[in-house]
Amino acid sequence: MPKKVWLLVIGTFINITGSSLLWPLNTIYMHDHLGQSLSVAGFVLMINAGATVIGNLIGGKLFDKIGGYKTIMLGIFITVFSLIGITLMHGWPHYVWFLTIMGFGSGIVIPVMFALVGTVWPEGGRKGFNAIYLAQNLGVAVGPAIGGPIAGKSFDYLFVSNLALYIIFLSIAAISYRNLNPKLANEKKSEQIGELQPSKRSFYSLIILCSGFLLAWIAYSQWPTTLSTYIQQMDISLNEYSLLWTINGLLIIMLQPIISPIVRKYEHKIKAQLVFGMIVMMCSFIVIIVAKDFKMFAVAMVILTIGEIFVWPAVPTIANMLAPKGKEGSYQGIVNSIGSIGRMIGPFIGGMIVDSFSITVLMLFLCVMFIIAIIPCLLYDRPMKGAWHANNSDNSIQ
Repeated sequence: MPKKVWLLVIGTFINITGSSLLWPLNTIYMHDHLGQSLSVAGFVLMINAGATVIGNLIGGKLFDKIGGYKTIMLGIFITVFSLIGITLMHGWPHYVWFLTIMGFGSGIVIPVMFALVGTVWPEGGRKGFNAIYLAQNLGVAVGPAIGGPIAGKSFDYLFVSNLALYIIFLSIAAISYRNLNPKLANEKKSEQIGELQPSKRSFYSLIILCSGFLLAWIAYSQWPTTLSTYIQQMDISLNEYSLLWTINGLLIIMLQPIISPIVRKYEHKIKAQLVFGMIVMMCSFIVIIVAKDFKMFAVAMVILTIGEIFVWPAVPTIANMLAPKGKEGSYQGIVNSIGSIGRMIGPFIGGMIVDSFSITVLMLFLCVMFIIAIIPCLLYDRPMKGAWHANNSDNSIQ
């Protein structure tokens, strides 16, 4: 990969490591330390994700208007401000205020990272987005691995550690990202999509794709929220729960030698990758229904991880291919905002279902959602059919 991409990968790793120290433990902290119900905790995380949605959309727009460097610096400054506040005041309701600000700041940064990798290395195709995805998940592996033991001693130490990592990220971005200039001539995209691509058609395709992406994220968001509390009720320790996320991140890295050849072989069949990944992810929630110990939850996490490897990098890749020139940031902002909406309403929906019914009912509900999510994965390219046929390139994102 080019040096510019490596800089983005390193920044993403540090950024996600910092945020993943806290995000799997938010529900536990509010439930066990602040005395709030699962429904209230889910509602707070919904507010946090709502702020992230706004940040995603603003970050994508700002990328197109003022460039990646200024937008990233703005997002990091806002996040650091919120972390200073949460480190000093993390009682109720201060925790909610600063968590919301943190969601907005981090929401600005994330789509810019994806947009940058697509514009500074357009010839890389899915490889650039996969590199950012791997960096995110390596951060997810490292963050909970050290976050669980730190929280076991004191959540105060956790907040300080999170702040320290974001300050490191701020330093790297300030020094290294100033000269990350996008390539203006995106010939690769022209070959894939065609110059006759209408903006409305590409936008409609993106929205259809994002509807399935939304349902998948609603389901996935149960793991760090409602399932985190349920797993501890099964006499599984906080450290063991954090280990599940370490398994998730490490497995994504370890499976790359196996998955990468498959992805390359079916590079022009991203639709098939999406459908396969959705089915596999659904199977993980079936396993949870019968899970009674750590080993079974670990099996469920392994299955979930295999599925997400095929789904998560594919969506921003397709968004970049669909985006008209000059709209890369906006399209990545939409994709990331949809994921944030899933994380916003997912915990609230999950908490309400568990509080009113049971974890089994929730798992069955999520399986139905995955079945529904497969439909837009099969149909998202319908609005683009005319443009692709006109340019003899309709097999590019099948």
